[in-house]
Amino acid sequence: MSKDIIEVRGAEEHNLKDVDVEIPREELTVVTGLSGSGKSSLAFETVYAEGQRRYIESLSAYARNFLGQMDKPQVENVEGLSPAISIDQKNAANNPRSTVGTVTELHDYLRLLYARVGTPHCPECGREVGEQSAQNMVSRVLELPEDTRAKLCAPVVRDQKGAFEDLFDDLVGEGYSRVEVDGEEFDLTLDRPELDENYDHTVDVVVDRVKISPDARSRITDSVETALTEADGTLKVILPDPPKGAAETLGGSDARATGDLADGDEGDADERTRLVVELSEDLACTHCGIDISEIETRSFSFNSPHGACPECEGLGETKEVSEDLVVTDPSKPLKHVFEPWSYDRTYYSRQLDNVAEHFGVDLSTPFEELDESIRRQFLYGTDDIVDFQWRTKNGTREKSERFEGVIPNLERRHVETDSDRAREHIEEFMATTTCPACEGTRLKAESRAVLVDGTAITEVNEMSISDALEHFEGLGATLSTRDRKIAEEILKEIRARLGFMTEVGLDYLTLDREASTLSGGESQRIRLATQIGSGLVGVLYVLDEPSIGLHQRDNDRLLNTLEELRDLGNTLLVVEHDTETMRRADQIIDMGPGPGKRGGEVVVNGPMDEVIETEESVTGEYLSGERTIPVPESRREADGELTVRGARQHNLADLDVSVPLGTFTAITGVSGSGKSTLMHDVLYKGLVRRMNDTDVNPGEHDAIEGLDAIETVRLIDQSPIGRTPRSNPATYTNVFDHIRELFAETSLAKQRGYEKGRFSFNVKGGRCEGCGGQGTVTIDMNFLSDVTVPCEECGGARYNDETLDVTYKGATIADVLEMTVEEAYDFFESHSGIRRRLELLKDVGLGYMRLGQPSTTLSGGEAQRVKLAEELGKKDSGETLYLLDEPTTGLHPEDERKLIDVLHRLTDDGNTVVVIEHELDLVKNADHIIDLGPEGGENGGELVAEGTPEEVARTEASYTGQYLRDLLPNVDLEGPRADRDVAQPAADDD
Repeated sequence: MSKDIIEVRGAEEHNLKDVDVEIPREELTVVTGLSGSGKSSLAFETVYAEGQRRYIESLSAYARNFLGQMDKPQVENVEGLSPAISIDQKNAANNPRSTVGTVTELHDYLRLLYARVGTPHCPECGREVGEQSAQNMVSRVLELPEDTRAKLCAPVVRDQKGAFEDLFDDLVGEGYSRVEVDGEEFDLTLDRPELDENYDHTVDVVVDRVKISPDARSRITDSVETALTEADGTLKVILPDPPKGAAETLGGSDARATGDLADGDEGDADERTRLVVELSEDLACTHCGIDISEIETRSFSFNSPHGACPECEGLGETKEVSEDLVVTDPSKPLKHVFEPWSYDRTYYSRQLDNVAEHFGVDLSTPFEELDESIRRQFLYGTDDIVDFQWRTKNGTREKSERFEGVIPNLERRHVETDSDRAREHIEEFMATTTCPACEGTRLKAESRAVLVDGTAITEVNEMSISDALEHFEGLGATLSTRDRKIAEEILKEIRARLGFMTEVGLDYLTLDREASTLSGGESQRIRLATQIGSGLVGVLYVLDEPSIGLHQRDNDRLLNTLEELRDLGNTLLVVEHDTETMRRADQIIDMGPGPGKRGGEVVVNGPMDEVIETEESVTGEYLSGERTIPVPESRREADGELTVRGARQHNLADLDVSVPLGTFTAITGVSGSGKSTLMHDVLYKGLVRRMNDTDVNPGEHDAIEGLDAIETVRLIDQSPIGRTPRSNPATYTNVFDHIRELFAETSLAKQRGYEKGRFSFNVKGGRCEGCGGQGTVTIDMNFLSDVTVPCEECGGARYNDETLDVTYKGATIADVLEMTVEEAYDFFESHSGIRRRLELLKDVGLGYMRLGQPSTTLSGGEAQRVKLAEELGKKDSGETLYLLDEPTTGLHPEDERKLIDVLHRLTDDGNTVVVIEHELDLVKNADHIIDLGPEGGENGGELVAEGTPEEVARTEASYTGQYLRDLLPNVDLEGPRADRDVAQPAADDD
């Protein structure tokens, strides 16, 4: 056998049917095929799993105890395997402390850079601070021009009240004769300064007066050390006649001129009167009296108490009581306007009664009709004392005090209460806001005041990847020789990582963006960039649809990156549906011929030309243009408009945009252009806030107009469905509830008193207790992989024998879970409620799926469509706004055709469908396109084009329009891929 291939023999994982396949090494191989045809089973569950398992088994038994074990995949043999690395679509992290910077390790290098070459500044006054040894101070003084006169002083009193007579006596006793008090020199042997003890004074002991010369080094050293001892580590150097450039020479924590020099004009020597410079052994601002802790790498970590903002503990956000949530309807009467305060409770009614009497207002007066000053004092506390009176069983009680205010009362109780229930109740009226102390930067003030080339680490974190790369490209030249030497390797790593991020199309992301907000595709590309940076050779990389979430323009850059990884000497196995990726691949493995049980075979394995020539390959028909997704013959007319005004969240540039109602709209644009912000943060949250009266905080915008035409809004985003073995398509879509009710209605079930809960495998009663209703039992093999075997008691059926006695049309509840969607659709022909839900699963291309198939075995595309079917199964009035986020994720063009039919059917029923999408076959089917851009990040957020696909395709500024030209027969302009030798789709193609 040649070592130039990875040879898989007898793969039977999931639906694979004894598959034999050869994968060329050091080449880019794409695994494609219909959704559910076995792509992921081959690439991840077989090839990657076996490579990972072999690596773990090569370790010692002791080491294996601490590693997650992987089961041996169901495969006869795999030869020629390299060390395997999986780069999938899982989100990088859900921890709010994880950011793009921390996930990519860029923040670690930034922390190291700022700890080693950063210059600390005072967080109060902004002056530079620094720690220096006595020897460093002496060297600075000796750098002054020869014969410069200098006073070396010890600042013993700084801005303190007092006459300091005892201090002057002590100084004389210690042998000091001269002092400067408030800038004026006194000889203590001749006269004592008479000071007003009610005013602040500054006293400096003149330790020595010297002329600078190389011969004076010994004397200056002794004087500096004496001054540091007297003043607890601080030296003040006073130059009565400072030479030009003296301030820059001495530097220090506090360099300031007095007299004429204070005007900032160094001018002639005659005009230069005085320069005062303070130097410190400690990191402290001698001007503000602030001590600064030692600068370490952890000083810049918001996950460490040494660097995190103490107010928000490094989260950048705090919770505070929101006035909008406390008073949701200002038209309500005063006694009922405060949502957290019920007037029926004695304490609250007593407070409101007395404060209303204090202001002379009636409790039945609408809150909005009160004076603004009175409204403010009810919410935040009274300016004056209020006389409180209330009756008890022992008589009338009185007390005079300021009214605390509703909002301060809630904030105090939230901190002081020991009751979780009370705290949760108050949190219903709290909103998450940017931390006022750190302004969302997460770091404490001292860390934010450390600068490299005048820039704080928080400013770097707020930059996009592209801006940060530009910043660090020019940084080295501006550093000192010493700092440049220290930072050389650090900057090299930072620039390389930023460059890799740019190559994979993530240049629009900011370093401080939370990792939990990244899409699956963005998370995958971040890990891809990290792997490129590692420079490994001879590795097998297994990728799961890396093109997800990428605009066609950015996809070319991604493919260049994959080819670069291959050319290093690595093997790439990519699960992908993107046709451009297939065209640039060295080899294509097409799985099929159908999904589920009808798949699991290799239809063709070879270069693209061979795939196109294979008659059984559906993928080949789409690559050749023989089969296409048609362009609609006409576009729907709008029934009205839903208009967003002044959207300013994130990078949206005060955007006004309208969604035509009763139509199918696609929101497009390059990655980072603001599509998700517009749909999720502004449109969806804004509608939910207004329509459902919830405490959701929408993205910043002025208004949303046209709500009257919408009855409800539903969002189908990329968040995962329940991925536990107990979760399956039947439970997730609620069809299993109806099936269990049907079994509970059978005569035997009624005779035994079984209710619908008896037929649940998640609760005691009807399930098999041997396996807890899972159907399998996991056996701990210590340092070997755990072994999962069918339960001996139920044989994998999940239920006990008594429950399995109940049948419907001869089938048990366990038999129903083993049925495919298509089989169950025919089986429950007389039950419209069950059939309606099963029909939706069929419509989105999941007819082959078993009802009881565990969610953990579903592919990404299957899981997304189960969620779509569940949403579509909810009753609607025909005036529903559906918001979908890249619904074509994981779909083969053939499955995409089915999805498009479902979306058209939804729209034809009178609903409005809005999708975020990059897949052009879906975009060309839209009635209306909203194209954002022109670029990502700060250069995006604008409306580049809108209208029908044909109108957008004719817009030169639209990247989406340019790529659409090749797919629209009625547009004569050429697109970037016009040179493809592929048949053009016809408008009347069916």
